[in-house]
Amino acid sequence: MTGEGTGGGTGELFSEERSADVVAASFAGTPDPRLRQVMTSLVRHLHAFVKDVELTEEEWAFAIDFLTRTGHMSDDVRQEFILLSDVLGVSMLVETINHRSGGTSTESTVLGPFHMVESPRRQLGDDIALDGKGTPCLVSGQVTGPDGEPLAGATVDVWQTNEDGFYDVQQPDVQPPGNLRGLFTADDDGRFWFRSVVPRYYPIPDDGPVGQLLAATGRHPYRPAHLHFIAAAPGHRPVTTHVFVADSPYLDSDAVFGVKESLVRDVPEVDDAARAAEVGLANPFRTLTFDLTLLREGQAPPATQPADAQPTVVRGAPA
Repeated sequence: MTGEGTGGGTGELFSEERSADVVAASFAGTPDPRLRQVMTSLVRHLHAFVKDVELTEEEWAFAIDFLTRTGHMSDDVRQEFILLSDVLGVSMLVETINHRSGGTSTESTVLGPFHMVESPRRQLGDDIALDGKGTPCLVSGQVTGPDGEPLAGATVDVWQTNEDGFYDVQQPDVQPPGNLRGLFTADDDGRFWFRSVVPRYYPIPDDGPVGQLLAATGRHPYRPAHLHFIAAAPGHRPVTTHVFVADSPYLDSDAVFGVKESLVRDVPEVDDAARAAEVGLANPFRTLTFDLTLLREGQAPPATQPADAQPTVVRGAPA
């Protein structure tokens, strides 16, 4: 049977062997070329998957129910579909493809669900641990361009969990608003520093369909300890990233696959009463240094990363 029908395609009837070709052909007349490309590829990959595992009717019905429950679990505060994307590694893959660094800038990672669009503005050196709880930590770094030039006035947005592994928005009756968050403006040398506490590892929300998926597949829901950063400067591409605590559990099994080797840092202890008094922290305290390198707007990173590339460079804390 041949000829074109009103719904597009070639008029060929559906068969197991030719299923992907028949359905993909129905999108041939899609006016938007990018939508046509995406839908055609999606159909071919989906049909290949179904044939590969020989999906049963019961399994397909369960999958439809799972996706329905995922939608019902989502609301203005929680997006279960994003969580599903995270645990399948799709979020990180999309992030990585769209923010390739080529070894010339700080690598990106997922934004996460607990970012506030307007973090409270802080002054350099401020303590963002508003409740005074946790192991004190001095965080510092420098924002530079791709050639190492300091980016004066760059903004650095940070947020993290407390010592118990919770963000302020998860504990509105326990933590003060804006606890462990801050928006800083770097000095003329692109440097920033602030006081905080060492974050803790924590589980992603696992009381819904995604948590059931993790349990059924023997996976844990934990993320290693980290601080979130968004660095931005005029004329440069912003970067959304984390810095991970080197001795944290789950670095090699992050539930959302967000860890990259270049983003892991030691957080050594400093036992120096004079230095502690100078920076306004109890003694002893920990230190974390994390520099951020931004690409210029419109600058394309190299297609491959050189073997000796250093996406981030560790420097000492400010004197």
